[in-house]
Amino acid sequence: MQPRTPLVLCFLLSQVLLLTSAEDLDCTPGFQQKLFHIDQPVEFIQDQAILNLNFSDCKGNYKLHYEVSSPYFKVNNEGDLVALRNITAVGKTLFVHARTPHAEDMAELMIVGGKDIQGSLQDIFKFARTSPVPRQKRSIVVSPILIPENQRQPFPRDVGKVVDSDRPEGSKFRLTGKGVDQEPKGIFRINENTGSVSVTRTLDRETIASYQLFVETTDVNGRTLEGPVPLEVIVIDQNDNRPIFREGPYVGHVMEGSPTGTTVMRMTAFDADDPSTDNALLRYNIRQQTPDKPSPNMFYIDPEKGDIVTVVSPALLDRETLENPKYELIIEAQDMAGLDVGLIGTATATILIDDKNDHSPKFTKKEFQATVEEGAVGVIVNLTVEDKDDPTTGAWRAAYTIINGNPGQSFEIHTNPQTNEGMLSVVKPLDYEISAFHTLLIKVENEDPLVPDVSYGPSSTATVHITVLDVNEGPVFYPNPMMVTRQENISVGSMLLTVNATDPDSLQHQTIRYAVYKDPAGWLNINPINGTIDTTAVLDRESPFVHNSVYTALFLAIDSGNPPATGTGTVLITLEDVNDNAPFIYPTVAEVCDDAKNLSVVILGASDKDLHPNTDPFKFEIHKQTVPDKVWKISKINNTHALVSLLQNLNKANYQLPIMVTDSGKPPMTNITDLRVQVCSCKNSKVDCNAAGALHFSPTSVLLISLFSLVCL
Repeated sequence: MQPRTPLVLCFLLSQVLLLTSAEDLDCTPGFQQKLFHIDQPVEFIQDQAILNLNFSDCKGNYKLHYEVSSPYFKVNNEGDLVALRNITAVGKTLFVHARTPHAEDMAELMIVGGKDIQGSLQDIFKFARTSPVPRQKRSIVVSPILIPENQRQPFPRDVGKVVDSDRPEGSKFRLTGKGVDQEPKGIFRINENTGSVSVTRTLDRETIASYQLFVETTDVNGRTLEGPVPLEVIVIDQNDNRPIFREGPYVGHVMEGSPTGTTVMRMTAFDADDPSTDNALLRYNIRQQTPDKPSPNMFYIDPEKGDIVTVVSPALLDRETLENPKYELIIEAQDMAGLDVGLIGTATATILIDDKNDHSPKFTKKEFQATVEEGAVGVIVNLTVEDKDDPTTGAWRAAYTIINGNPGQSFEIHTNPQTNEGMLSVVKPLDYEISAFHTLLIKVENEDPLVPDVSYGPSSTATVHITVLDVNEGPVFYPNPMMVTRQENISVGSMLLTVNATDPDSLQHQTIRYAVYKDPAGWLNINPINGTIDTTAVLDRESPFVHNSVYTALFLAIDSGNPPATGTGTVLITLEDVNDNAPFIYPTVAEVCDDAKNLSVVILGASDKDLHPNTDPFKFEIHKQTVPDKVWKISKINNTHALVSLLQNLNKANYQLPIMVTDSGKPPMTNITDLRVQVCSCKNSKVDCNAAGALHFSPTSVLLISLFSLVCL
C-alpha cells in the first residue's frame, strides 16, 4: 500500500492523572506510544507476538485489563498483542484499550496494506460510547482525549495536539462545541497555528462527564478546508466523592426468636463517582452496635448488597430478656471496593426487636372479692393480670370473658386500655331478696393469638365472689301506670280507683302509707292507709291540665324504714266528654259597602270545645228577626260555616245583628253572639267607615235591649 498523503490529524492523548502527590506528576499515566504502524502479513499466526504495548498507570498497574476492538486478538500479561487463531484479514485499524482503577488509555494500530472489513469496527469501547470510528476515506482521524478531573494549577494545560505535515500555507485549526464556544464556554481551546489543544480550568466529571467537540481546518478567509470532525473529551474519574446514604431514616424490624440469617433490612448508599470504576464500588460494614448485649455481633451486613441479617441464635433474640429491644448500628459504606484508600460514608440503622405473643396473660391471684348494694350498677372490682409481652401490641392487651355464673347477663367485663385490668361491672341491678351471693368464673386471653408452642394455663382463669348488700328499697306500684276512665263533671267526692304498692324488702315487714305527689289541677285526694283516690273538684276535660282527654297525676308510696324509702306511681285518668260547652262564632265584625252590588256580608264559622258528637253540624240563625225587619239573610255553607248577606242596600252606619248558633249535642247547647256590621261609603276605590259610628239596631234588637233594662230595674 502506498504511503498516505492526505492530511492526517493525530491527537496525542493527554496525561492521565489522579489525585496524587507532587512527586507523581513526573509519571504520565497511559500508553507510552499511542500510534503504531503494522505491515499486513500474509497471515497472523496464533499466539505469535505482533508487538509490545507499554502501559503504566503510575500506581503499579493493579488490576490492569486490556480490550481489543477485534475479537481475534488479545493482549497478554506481558503487554504483547497476539492473535487468538490464524487469520488473514483484520481490516485497516485496531484499537487497544487499557484500564486500571487509576487510569485508562487507548492505542491505535494502523494495518499497512490491510483491507476494509464490513462491521469490523463496531465493537466500541465502554469508555468511548460516542467516539467516532476512523474512516479511511477521510483525512482527519480522531481518537478520544482523556483528561483526569481535579487537575491542579497551572492552567492552561496542553492535553493534545493536532499534527498536519501537509497543511497548506496559512491554514488554521478551529475548535468548536460545548466547552469552547457554547456554554460552558472557554474550557477548551486550540492553537490555530500549532494545533495544540489545551484545557483552561479544573474539570469535574460529576458535573460534565464528557464533551463533544468538533475540529476543522480553515483557509486564511475562514472557509472550512476539511471537517468538522467530532472529538470526544472524556473526563477521567477521580475518587473525590464519599458514599452517602440518601434514603434515611433507616428503621428495620425483626420478630423476636427469628432464625439465624433472617434478613432485617437493606442499606444502600450512593456514590457520585464513575459507576464503572472502583471509585464507586462500595463495600458495607458494621462499625458499631449499641447496645452490645447479649452479643456485640448480633447482626451482619452483606458487604456487597448491604443486607443486614441476624447472626445470633433465636434464643438470644428474646425481647423479654433483652436489656433494650432496640439496637442502633453505625453502618459505613466505603468505596474502592473497601480498600483502605477508599472514602467512607456512614449512617445509623435502627433495628427494633418486635414482640410475638409468646407469653400468656396470668391473673395476679386466683380469687377476687367484690361487694355491691342491691339496685346499684357500675364497676365493682378491677381484675389484675401480668403479661411479659410488649404493652403496645395485641400480644399484651387482654380480653376478658365471663364463662360461668352470669345467666341473667347482670354482669359485664371490659378491659382498661391503660392498665390492662378487667373492669367487672353490674349492668342490671341485683336483688338481695332473690340472691345475696354470686360467683363468676372469668378467663383472660390476648387480642393476638399465642404462638403455637405456648398455650393458656390455669393462671388464665380466676374466680370472683360477689356479695350483695341489702338496702331499703322503695315500694313498687303495680300496675304502673294505673289507668281509669270517668266522665267529666262527675260529682265531687266520687271514688276513682284504689292503688296498690308492695315493699320489695319482704324480710323487713314494713308498713306503707300513700300521699299525693303531683296533682296539677288540684282535683284529687288519696287515703294514706288504703290508697283510695277520690275527687275534690269537678273534673273538666277542657281544662289546660288535660292533654288528649287524659289527666296525669303522681302518687307516693312511703315505707316505714329508717330512713324511709319512697316509690312513685302514675295514675292516668281518661275523661269522657259531656256537652258542657256552647259553640261560638267567628268573626264578630264585618264590613260592607253601602252601594255594593254583591250583598254578601261575611262568612261565619263556628267552633266548640267539646268532642264529636257534641259539636258540629252547627245550626246558624238570626235571632228573632221580625218580618218588617227582614233585611238580613243567613245561609248554611257546610256543617261549620254559614253566609250572612243583605236583602237590600243599607245606609252608612253600624248595625248589630244577633246570631244564634246551636251544636248537635244531646241536649244541644246554644249561644247568641252579636255580629257588628259596618256599612261604609266606597267611592273612588276608597272605603270610608267614619260616618258609621252610630249604632243602628234592628227593631228586634231594640226590643231585647228594652226588656233587659226592665229586668235590671
